[in-house]
Amino acid sequence: MISTPHRQTAIALINEAVSAGARRSKACIELEISDRTLRRWTNGGEVQSDRRPLAWRPEPANKLSLGERAAVLDACNCEQFSSLPPSQIVPKLADQGRYLASESSFYRILRADGQQHHRGRAKPPIRRKPPTSYKACGLCEVWT
Repeated sequence: MISTPHRQTAIALINEAVSAGARRSKACIELEISDRTLRRWTNGGEVQSDRRPLAWRPEPANKLSLGERAAVLDACNCEQFSSLPPSQIVPKLADQGRYLASESSFYRILRADGQQHHRGRAKPPIRRKPPTSYKACGLCEVWT
């Protein structure tokens, strides 16, 4: 996405090139935009801002309800699965005959709720300094 000030600058450069005698399509090629993009940016005689972030996007029909999302979180936070990742929770639930959501939905729900992190009991990794190296130039100079 190109911000409105950058669009205004590009349009000013193209207009300057056209007034100096260049063809509009060649000036657009130099700025790596198409002639159609330039026409869309200047629709109605003034520079248009980018409307993509404001576009209405319908919710998917198969979106999980709040109750289903809560059931996934309850399953992940229960004592039996509290230290397991979703890649192990989903098959264990399937063995029990329960299907709550797909593995990717488990990950998505945990990430949205701020719970997508290491769930095991292991300590976090410790950063250690790299070992210092010694160089021996003769006999018996480096001792361990």
